[in-house]
Amino acid sequence: MSAEAATETRPFDPQAIEADAQRFWEGTRAFEVAESSDKPKYYCLSMLPYPSGALHMGHVRNYTIGDVISRYKRMTGHNVLQPMGWDAFGLPAENAAIKNKTAPAKWTYANIAHMKAQLQQMGYAIDWSREFATCTPDYYVHEQRMFVRLMKKGLAYRKNSVVNWDPVDQTVLANEQVIDGRGWRTGALVEKREIPQWFLKITDYAQELLDGLDSLPGWPDAVKTMQRNWIGRSEGLEIRFDVVDDAGRPVEPLHVFTTRPDTLMGVTFVSIAAEHPLALHAAQGNEALAAFIADLRKGGVSEAELETQEKRGMDTGLRAIHPITGEQVPVFVANFVLMGYGTGAVMAVPGHDQRDWEFARNYSLPIRMVIVPTHIRDALAEIGQHLAQHDDPMRSALGAAPSVDVYETSAAVQVVAEFERRIAEEESYTERGWLVNSGELDGMDFQQALDALAARFEADGRGQRRVNYRLRDWGVSRQRYWGCPIPVILCAKCGDVPVPEDQLPVVLPEDVAFSGVTSPIKSDPQWRKTTCPQCGGAAERETDTFDTFMESSWYYARYTSPGAAQQVDERAKYWTPVDQYIGGIEHAILHLLYFRFYHKLMRDQGLVYSDEPATNLLTQGMVIAETFYRGQKGAEDWFNPADVEVIRDERGRITGATLKADGQPVEIGGVEKMSKSKNNGVDPQVMVGKFGADTVRLFSMFAAPPEQSLEWNEAGVEGMARFLRRFWREVVTHASQPDHPEVDASKLDAAQKTLRRQLHETIQKVGDDYGRRHSFNTAIAALMELLNHVGKFDDMSDQGRAVRHEALQAMVLLLNPVTPHVSHALWQALGHPETLLEDVPFPVADAAALTRDAVTLAVQVNGKLRGTIEVPVNVAKEEAERLALSEPNVVKYMEGLTVRKVIVVPGKIVNIVAA
Repeated sequence: MSAEAATETRPFDPQAIEADAQRFWEGTRAFEVAESSDKPKYYCLSMLPYPSGALHMGHVRNYTIGDVISRYKRMTGHNVLQPMGWDAFGLPAENAAIKNKTAPAKWTYANIAHMKAQLQQMGYAIDWSREFATCTPDYYVHEQRMFVRLMKKGLAYRKNSVVNWDPVDQTVLANEQVIDGRGWRTGALVEKREIPQWFLKITDYAQELLDGLDSLPGWPDAVKTMQRNWIGRSEGLEIRFDVVDDAGRPVEPLHVFTTRPDTLMGVTFVSIAAEHPLALHAAQGNEALAAFIADLRKGGVSEAELETQEKRGMDTGLRAIHPITGEQVPVFVANFVLMGYGTGAVMAVPGHDQRDWEFARNYSLPIRMVIVPTHIRDALAEIGQHLAQHDDPMRSALGAAPSVDVYETSAAVQVVAEFERRIAEEESYTERGWLVNSGELDGMDFQQALDALAARFEADGRGQRRVNYRLRDWGVSRQRYWGCPIPVILCAKCGDVPVPEDQLPVVLPEDVAFSGVTSPIKSDPQWRKTTCPQCGGAAERETDTFDTFMESSWYYARYTSPGAAQQVDERAKYWTPVDQYIGGIEHAILHLLYFRFYHKLMRDQGLVYSDEPATNLLTQGMVIAETFYRGQKGAEDWFNPADVEVIRDERGRITGATLKADGQPVEIGGVEKMSKSKNNGVDPQVMVGKFGADTVRLFSMFAAPPEQSLEWNEAGVEGMARFLRRFWREVVTHASQPDHPEVDASKLDAAQKTLRRQLHETIQKVGDDYGRRHSFNTAIAALMELLNHVGKFDDMSDQGRAVRHEALQAMVLLLNPVTPHVSHALWQALGHPETLLEDVPFPVADAAALTRDAVTLAVQVNGKLRGTIEVPVNVAKEEAERLALSEPNVVKYMEGLTVRKVIVVPGKIVNIVAA
């Protein structure tokens, strides 16, 4: 039986269709690529998944976006790489191992096998020959080698650091993992701890990371803005304050960095971190202060928490000496100052910093106004002029009643007094302005004051201009087991010694008994104890492991060089940078910043040759769904949408819901991101089993533009299934006809020309939507509209069947990036042998077919649309007027009116002015 006949009699069975296509792709190794192609390369990469055990709809959406782009690019003549691997280390594996009483490695590898089968079931055009898991030694050995080299260059180092400590998970948390003072996963109150931590000197690359954002026009502005803010470049002065104790004896001076040196004369106290050496010095013999410092160790170190918590502090008894006035101001330990940010000390100006203002109000500290806006400056000048005219020695009306009649200036006095009252009683004034109450600096603006103070302090050695960054060095060590071992040997004599490269990898043991309390490598002396490679004495291995961001920061480069002895080889030069990177915007700061940083480290090692790892970035929105529950707030019992019967109004909005199991009402919780906590996830495997992978792919691309949230709607999925069944029937019915003539454009009648024009307009739009705009939903909508046109085209003449054949064949190719299984089967039905459609050129619009013989003009009467007319493209003005005036609906609205004027805009509109 021929392929055509077989498909003609074959029902639309998604599972069988998809299995056939997948066997063909696997058998032909269809998506394995090499660097030897003469086609332009295209590297399309979606962020690699964590092997949690099962795909979720976020995965499906992310990887379908990448697959559509990859298949389209291959059809347009590119050598396309789309790889896949597994971000396999991390804390969730440990937690699952505890729960399931298994080793993290065993759990991880089982999940990888299951999720890989799910990805293959979705039909993604992945080069599986490049697959790896980041938890295998042949992957992380290269990461260890890089770290050893970075240590030797001074870019990796260890120091004590105050961290967020989760007492339940027994690990350090990033600031972003602390939510309302609690660990993101356990909910435990986070503690501040000072422990030895390993760091990479990302701050050495801060300016390059900032400048590089300007060379990434293909990245979303939102992501670039978040990275700029995170890097946080600021210019200001570093100023030295001498410090004395309560007996007037000098102690170590304080150095503060400020971006507002213009407010220096408003300093009324200095704040230092609880871990600052001066705070610890002052706490000696001061039990109350020591207890307060110990109390401040509770809670996290995230900036969000510091901004929202109550401002607390304690006077250390130390006094800082103002570098200009010589005034002694108190030094407070404060809970909103961190040792890890800046110098761990802040000059406090409560009149012009809201945080300092709140603290000063709490502790009855002075609040001074030294910066004013222009209208206050002008009011002060007016007061000063008036007092000078009366020979009054007062320079200002602030703080005391004027000694002369100030009737003429009473309005200015009131304005100034009200401004000062607001600063003292309501809030600080934080804008830049003009200096007052600042001695010789009075009347200066910000820049003038900065320049004057910089010159003064640089001359006397009390300060200097400095550029500062909010960005801190990257803490890469975690106190967990399931991670890449840090390749360092701790020797009492030699210090921190990198493991010699010929002794790498330091292998993490996988067959371990894991309790979840103590890391197996910490409790295993056989693994931990070793000899120092420098002195040969007894030593111990570092038992911290790398932050998993380390693995995900360079994985894209390893895909380019499978099996390479080094981290990457010459093949990376061919493939990098990534042409299209795809992932969630939630990774905008940490992953994507480390991703850029690590690329620069590899570049400086001569491993890659571009400055940035990815040219274009697409950040897809979340997949969201309705939520339903019973119970009180904080103790809800959430029900999966599949278990709920919903009632909708005529607009499709949910007005009520009952649980299918008992028929009783449930509360409607609103639309939220799919999550286990709200039990509103949809299992992709269930949907694929019910509708087929192509239908799920089609819905995930059609329901919303990729950068927006996609609301899951099973009715919408069913709509996509109906569309595919209809398309299948249309093609196989046409394919069952005995022959398929070629289109002869010279013999087409008007209806045939119209369908062919609609086809080529669709080709033009879909190609642009796939390639330039990544607007997959509008591309699919255009194909649906084209199918409607084809369905209404009832022309069985030779040229009619030829135009239909051209349209259906083009549609199969146009849909292939989204629905590759169905397209694979239908391409055979249309008379082609089993072929890899990605090697069939993507349709190109025929310019001649796009030419219109006629256009539709809107006809308005006195500015209101009253009808339309079909006219030749080059219709004369007079003929357009005649046709417009004779259009039946226009005639109706012209009754009793006289034509005053007719305006014809060629190709668009006829406007009749009548009275």
